[in-house]
Amino acid sequence: MRPGAGGGGGAAARVAWLLLLAAVAAGHAGVQPLSRIAIHRARVALDASAAVHASPPLLGTQGEDTAWVNVEFVVPHPSNDDWIGVFSPSNFNASTCPGSYGSDPGPVICSAPIKYQFANYSSDYGKSGKGTLKFQLINQRQDFSFALFTGGLSNPKLIAVSNAIAFANPKAPVYPRLAQGKSWNEMTVTWTSGYDISEAYPIVEWGMKWSPPGRTAAGTVTFDRESICGEPARSVGWRDPGFIHTAFLTDLWPNKEYYYKIGHILPDGSVVWGKPSSFRASPYPGQNSLQRVVIFGDMGKAERDGSNEYSNYQPGSLNTTDTLIKDLDNIDIVFHIGDISYANGYISQWDQFTQQVEAITSRVPYMIASGNHERDWPNTGSFFNGTDSGGECGVLSETMYYTPTENRANYWYSTDYGMFRFCVADSEHDWREGTEQHAFIERCLATVDRKKQPWLVFIAHRVLGYSSGFSYGAGGAFAEPTARRSLQRLWQKHRVDLAFYGHVHNYERTCPVYEERCASAERSRYEGAVGGTVHVVVGGGGSHLSNFTAEKPAWSVYREMEYGFVKLTAFNYSSLLFEYKRSSDGQVYDSFTVHREYRDVLACVKDSCPPTVPAA
Repeated sequence: MRPGAGGGGGAAARVAWLLLLAAVAAGHAGVQPLSRIAIHRARVALDASAAVHASPPLLGTQGEDTAWVNVEFVVPHPSNDDWIGVFSPSNFNASTCPGSYGSDPGPVICSAPIKYQFANYSSDYGKSGKGTLKFQLINQRQDFSFALFTGGLSNPKLIAVSNAIAFANPKAPVYPRLAQGKSWNEMTVTWTSGYDISEAYPIVEWGMKWSPPGRTAAGTVTFDRESICGEPARSVGWRDPGFIHTAFLTDLWPNKEYYYKIGHILPDGSVVWGKPSSFRASPYPGQNSLQRVVIFGDMGKAERDGSNEYSNYQPGSLNTTDTLIKDLDNIDIVFHIGDISYANGYISQWDQFTQQVEAITSRVPYMIASGNHERDWPNTGSFFNGTDSGGECGVLSETMYYTPTENRANYWYSTDYGMFRFCVADSEHDWREGTEQHAFIERCLATVDRKKQPWLVFIAHRVLGYSSGFSYGAGGAFAEPTARRSLQRLWQKHRVDLAFYGHVHNYERTCPVYEERCASAERSRYEGAVGGTVHVVVGGGGSHLSNFTAEKPAWSVYREMEYGFVKLTAFNYSSLLFEYKRSSDGQVYDSFTVHREYRDVLACVKDSCPPTVPAA
């Protein structure tokens, strides 16, 4: 029985079902739900006595890009293994993805569904063989159908397929994503559509309130199977990504509110518009104003309709998303520092993620960093030779989201926001001395004017500093091996205030630390010279949580195995508030303040100044 659904069974049945779900979640934590479907083994055995029907047939008639769909089904011999998959396009046989298996004709069904639910989520299905489920669909450029399978996820047998349903305009521009440009007074707008440049001309119409709007053209890119690196992205996980458009809005006035909408000019001169939105331009570097920054990693996506085993892969994702949305009027910029969607080669999930966070990304700059689940793939130049990206090898994240990198394949960059300088590293590429990235990090840290931008922040996905997460503690390094050895002298020399990491799915804050020693015994208020960097693991954005070592190191001030994010508030050049908030309620569970004058930044502490030459 589906939790919260009506029907027989009573409280005992509901408890039993919840316990079953918990057991399933525990057994498959960290496993992309779509990867559990052995679609390559699927057989087609259509049964005339089984049926599936979806309604309404036309979605988004008022321009909506999400819609709820009722799916009714009947099966002659119901079992607990029966499931309903959402496929798009609706014709999902092998002809829809030619060439993915070389000379091998491949399976009859060659693409994974977008999502699925078990038929027995519908009450009384096991007794009657009849059921009704609700699915939430988003506009993904193609039509949809619902397929009924028996045999569970490991040996699926297709017995019925529904009618096709579609959005009124499947090609419409959707899911705008703001990001800082390469200069402080430039905002970029990226979105997805079904329109190639030969079909329609992408634009952003924008301007300040009470002023006539102007229009800026957007560039258009896409990619094909040959642009990505391996399985499942090139096979069962493949889905046409549509077209990605980016416009650059330049010469913005600092802190001014701008209104915009994305659109496409059709050959007849008419325009297909997306939803209108607004953003506030960045303060100029060094501007003394209230500035609020949110930082987290490892969020992923989840399904509001309860699909994919109740989204046990990213159980905290929606809480984090919704808590940020509620406080969006008090957030100026967001950093999602790696492990973005956890699509892991199932390309449809990037659409799902961009829709989930649209309420955030359409209003404030959403800056991302590269993580193992975006980049890692053997023999593709990533520092780690794993397969966590599912064959994406960075192509999806580099295309779906803009970042002000010099080379999109090397995902490191700097960005200024008022009194902040952010140096964003790419932990999936070599950071050691002598490398291109090490030179970038030093240049980013060294070129900031601390009198105007006193708050210097280092960001990377993997923990290049300090973590007592179980996996790092078990290895004995309490960080990525060799990381601190290569970088801690840079952090100390340039007096980095804060360093943030994801990868470990929990929250941990250190003291201001250098060479594993605390520079201050304080826990909640720091003043005076920058004697060390506060290192923060904030990887509890939504994915399954990670445990800590049994022993707590002396440099670990606060840690908890919970979902949450960090919010930084700069009040002026000398006062900063750090808050860790849980995603479940948005309340503060850890905090500290920094009060510091410019002379404190200049003050020499261990290894931060060149040695003094004694007088002759």
